[in-house]
Amino acid sequence: MPFEPYAARLSAACVHPASRWAQALAAVPRHVFVPRWWQPSTKGWTCVDGPSDPEPWMTAAYADRTLVTRVGPLHADHAKQGQHAAGLPTSSATLPGLVVQMLRHAMIPDGADVLCIVGSGYTPAVLTRRLGADHVTGADLDPYLVDAAAQRLDSIGLRPRLEVCDITGPLPGTFDRIVSTVSVHGVPASWLAALRTGGRLVTTLADTALVVTADKADDGSAAGHVTEDRAGFMPTRTGEDYPAPLMERAAGRDALAGADTVTQSPFPVINVREAWEVWSMFSLTVPGVEHRYRAGADGTRSARMVHPDGSWARATSHGLTGPATVEQGGPRRLWDELDRIRRRWLAEGSLPVYGARVEITPDGHTHLSRGAWSATVNRPTGGKHHRASSLTTRTTPR
Repeated sequence: MPFEPYAARLSAACVHPASRWAQALAAVPRHVFVPRWWQPSTKGWTCVDGPSDPEPWMTAAYADRTLVTRVGPLHADHAKQGQHAAGLPTSSATLPGLVVQMLRHAMIPDGADVLCIVGSGYTPAVLTRRLGADHVTGADLDPYLVDAAAQRLDSIGLRPRLEVCDITGPLPGTFDRIVSTVSVHGVPASWLAALRTGGRLVTTLADTALVVTADKADDGSAAGHVTEDRAGFMPTRTGEDYPAPLMERAAGRDALAGADTVTQSPFPVINVREAWEVWSMFSLTVPGVEHRYRAGADGTRSARMVHPDGSWARATSHGLTGPATVEQGGPRRLWDELDRIRRRWLAEGSLPVYGARVEITPDGHTHLSRGAWSATVNRPTGGKHHRASSLTTRTTPR
């Protein structure tokens, strides 16, 4: 089945015809990189085999949407049509519009050497169509993903350099641009070491929707800003799968026992992770909080928070405007922190995270500031970090 009409429509949906990325998008057969994927279902995830039903395959592959390719340790390539899986997504084929958004933030000139994440192989393909194979390097810790992407790229005549490596460790060369379609807990020092002076990095910060761009200076540091775009990516991970959610572990379940305080919040319950500006500010204020949200058919909305230090909160409200009953325990009052952020948002009309200045030290400490507000994101220590592709989409228009 000819892919060109599908790819042309996808390109038109993602970029202006005059964009330098339009021709590259129209020339890449995305379906080659997602022969199978995981579809959300009542049984968790269900494997969809594209070649068994070509028309829906082409429709899905050339829609501007993310396709989950790996759940837990099981890649869709190794599953059968209709097979079920349970767990968290651990890799995906990033939606093309978000790929281009990240590449455009990188401001890539012709002839630049670019490092990207291998993932499904689609991002290296788009870059190679635009820049040529000699200027594109893809990196990924998962040998299977690298091998599968190499074979699929080769099948369409594209041969960028692909390397198996931990992207938070030493990188395979030096580059003018580093574009990360994974989120990181602070920028790895290895990125600053591998980025040439004057080069630019683009990434998102873990547990936020913040897209960061920064240009490297002569002294080895980098400076830039948080863009006005929103994007969410799966974070790097340590192992074949993410750890079990805290709320499913004994420590998390035990934390939601008897409350130390029961209060009324003037605000209704919200899904914090969907309120991206509030979520990003909250995550920088209280890193490491796990969220759960549920909306009932009767209009009841409930949310839970748990932190590894034993702090927890549970809130319930009725309707869209009703106040929330809040139970809290542990050393910190998590919901009080959230309410402080929401009051600031209401008083000022915005929060300082978007548009903030970014300064990254050579050792990878990431400092954000805007006006009197500031926050620092430090790199975690110990353990290798496996990668995982994007899941959540951007919300701002192009």
